[in-house]
Amino acid sequence: MHERVRFVSDVVRGELAVSALCERYQVSRKTGYKWLARFGTEGPAGLVDRSRRPHHSPTATPQRVLEALVQLRQRHPTWGAEKLLWTLGKRQPDWLLPVRSTVCELLKRAGLVRARRRRSKPGHPGPPLSVMNAPNAVWSADFKGQFKTRDGMYCYPLTVTDGYSRFLLGCQALRSTRVELAKPVFTRIFEEFGLPWVMRTDNGVPFATTALGRLSHLSVWWIRLGIEPELIEPASPAQNGRHERMHRTLKAEAIRPPAGHLAAQQVRFNRFRQEYNHERPHEALGQEPPASVYAPSARQFPRKLAPVEYPAHFEKRYVSENGGIR
Repeated sequence: MHERVRFVSDVVRGELAVSALCERYQVSRKTGYKWLARFGTEGPAGLVDRSRRPHHSPTATPQRVLEALVQLRQRHPTWGAEKLLWTLGKRQPDWLLPVRSTVCELLKRAGLVRARRRRSKPGHPGPPLSVMNAPNAVWSADFKGQFKTRDGMYCYPLTVTDGYSRFLLGCQALRSTRVELAKPVFTRIFEEFGLPWVMRTDNGVPFATTALGRLSHLSVWWIRLGIEPELIEPASPAQNGRHERMHRTLKAEAIRPPAGHLAAQQVRFNRFRQEYNHERPHEALGQEPPASVYAPSARQFPRKLAPVEYPAHFEKRYVSENGGIR
């Protein structure tokens, strides 16, 4: 727009011929005279870009077809494009009807399509920042990928490690990832080794949910015990790399091939855990086994948790397992 105004101004001043100015501004003489003609009839507004949309499209859907589709949709608000086209085709077999995508766009422009309400996704706090600088500073928990034992039943290994020493605190074969099965495993580990300060996990069940703060029943229990839940970012297993590396060894030495049934698989896990902690040299520990570095936590597992107390002005409601509120 600025260049066009300058071009017209230079022509009006008459210092150079139009052909010379067209060469200077690198436009054809036809274009130059077009801008001059528009400026002469419309003033500066004539120099603004105009739409290149054609005034008529030979392939456009006839107006009578559009009106018929709109009327049919208004009569049947729940019918989609396919039903509308089929019905109109039966009524007017000689009409040339548009394709489904064209009808969908027509209904949107006519305001006859209700926009779907998108569910808001819970936010994520970002990458984990806790430093594994001492035993029990950060524990990692995860479910090793499920697999079938030879009896055809699925096994879900729940594993817990100390991030600093790589000590394998627990490796339990479970039938599912339900919190009812996972919580007793953590209780047993807490009773034996005490409590960590941070529990690092992925965003899967039962460690996290899509609720506020991604809290789950299990992570809320950890918070009440004084343990901070820490989530890695989605699709970022490297943020829990030490634990994932242990899983690779677990898979090679205790899962392939799988045992005959869950109890036999647990025997393998117990044997692997004993060797991994007390016999197997670990390169990151100077070829020392994890048990030579690990020490149980001084924070004991409480037998009973204090009841949750809310300020007097808070409204208390009961939330059931299925999400109902009373």
